[in-house]
Amino acid sequence: MSFIDASPTPLRLLFVAPYPPSPIRVRPFQLLRQLARRGHNITLVCASSDDDTAELAALRLLCERVLPVTVGRGARAGAYLRALAGELPLQAAHCLSPALVTTLRGELARGAYDVVHIEHLRAAEVARAAVAGLPAAPPLVLDAVDSISLLFERAARNSPSPRARAMALLDLSRTRRYEAAYGRRFDHVAITSPEDRWALETLRASHAELPGAPITVVPNGVDLDYFQPTGQQREPETLVFSGKMSYHANDAAARFLLDTIMPLVWRERPRVRVVIAGAQPGPAILAHARNPLVTVTGLVPDLRPYLAGATLAVAPIRYGVGVQNKVLEAMAMGAPVVAARQATVALAARPGAELLVAEGAQAFAAQVLALLADPARRHSIGAAGRAYVERRHGWEASAALLEGCYGAAREAASPRVKRIVTAAASRI
Repeated sequence: MSFIDASPTPLRLLFVAPYPPSPIRVRPFQLLRQLARRGHNITLVCASSDDDTAELAALRLLCERVLPVTVGRGARAGAYLRALAGELPLQAAHCLSPALVTTLRGELARGAYDVVHIEHLRAAEVARAAVAGLPAAPPLVLDAVDSISLLFERAARNSPSPRARAMALLDLSRTRRYEAAYGRRFDHVAITSPEDRWALETLRASHAELPGAPITVVPNGVDLDYFQPTGQQREPETLVFSGKMSYHANDAAARFLLDTIMPLVWRERPRVRVVIAGAQPGPAILAHARNPLVTVTGLVPDLRPYLAGATLAVAPIRYGVGVQNKVLEAMAMGAPVVAARQATVALAARPGAELLVAEGAQAFAAQVLALLADPARRHSIGAAGRAYVERRHGWEASAALLEGCYGAAREAASPRVKRIVTAAASRI
């Protein structure tokens, strides 16, 4: 394996994930890429399925070793049922299978790792169960990504889907308790945005938890070499909204765009086209594809042509948390962006200069119409947006911050490493 930009202190990292990182699951994949380039020796243990062959092959080019463990529907269902009988969040039970825990525990026993990196709440309990009962374990660094309880609060209030609201309410209180205890369960916590850090700190205080492990903001980046302006002519009067459409927050945003915002736009400009680009759109979105002005792509092998060809990109997020990758990717491609405030709270971009921000359907439609009518402003905002992500959202900087989390966790040599709650083992 060859690396560039080597870190001055290469580490042996045990990376635990609830799925194979991939360009779709962009944060863990890009962090792995950067950590490998900086010289770290990485072993990946992840839950997988039969459909992950290509993703695993790509990961073997980044990691010294890749240990996938198949976690089927039956194993997941059993883990969910066991969680429902207790206090464990369903998210934490997502891949909590005996096979995955046993593989991780065996890897801990055989290797002298410097740090265990845990990707997301979905892998948190797997790691805790694996180290339970071990005489010693490396520091545990959790990349929580987002505050899931904050996401659930917003979904319960704002999702148009009764199922999404019910699932959020079902798991909300237990997720709050689990996130509140991050400080005594892990040695360092990374999170994508200051708002999410505030949410975790508020949970700690409200549940009378001691401060415990530090929480560091490690923002999402964007692959600036992959996502960059192409110079191609943009199509006239074309909007694009991108993201995995099976994700409830993206589904809610797409429905808000098509049901509420676009009728206001079409009243003034009846030829405007909308492209909904992303995997697994639901029935409510697919129904709009009968309109000749609406294209619903489903899964696309490459999102860049859609971002490069659209007049502008939109992100009418109704609710969400963390950094919206869809906004960063559009800005990196030089597309002028109109976004809801919630899509921008984790960014330092200047509204009106590097992107446009609108709250509510009327304001959002007005911003879209104004930008469609002003080619010079579109060009200016698109160029400024690209310059912003170049300054603030390179993955190299995020990887360096993550290395700081590793170093702090090792330096602290916290007694928590040796006091992992043995009861976690009973949950598998």
